[in-house]
Amino acid sequence: MKTDLQDLVERFIGGDHLAFAELVRRYKKRIYSIAFRMLGNHLDADEVTQEAFVRIYTKREDIKSASFFSSLLLRIATNYAIDLIRKKQKRFVSIDGETGATEAVQLELSESQISPDRLLENAEVMDEIRRAIQKLPPRQRAAIVLHDVEGYTKTEVAAIMGCPQATVRSNLHIARSKLKKWLSKII
Repeated sequence: MKTDLQDLVERFIGGDHLAFAELVRRYKKRIYSIAFRMLGNHLDADEVTQEAFVRIYTKREDIKSASFFSSLLLRIATNYAIDLIRKKQKRFVSIDGETGATEAVQLELSESQISPDRLLENAEVMDEIRRAIQKLPPRQRAAIVLHDVEGYTKTEVAAIMGCPQATVRSNLHIARSKLKKWLSKII
């Protein structure tokens, strides 16, 4: 039995522009979210999102299944975000981690009243976490964002990043160690 997604992907591969528009609608928020968390600003996240869909469109004949479409789209977006990070690192030798972007991060707060001081403290902690993630090397940042922030499994992250699971585990371990060290001073 064919799922709705499989049908859309097959129609997209066949050149159906409406199917492509529906796939864009379904995936654009997820791609944007990953890109924003990796890059830290809206302009670059928009660029990654647009470029990912342009590139998937040009590779549509290579797509074999709905699951392949999803992992290929995420891989294209992640790799493009990593490329942007590397370009910026080359342009700016000293990166201080300041992005100036305000990311919409949801803090899970209890139903009870939270004092304004506590809310400010939580916002400051979230800003420090974002800055620390921005300091990670591109592959480690991608692994942290995809696994710990977006909730993908290590298997899915490996498929998205196009590397073995052992590499994902290594990147996660190193990134978490760095984040723990950097953040231990403030948290």
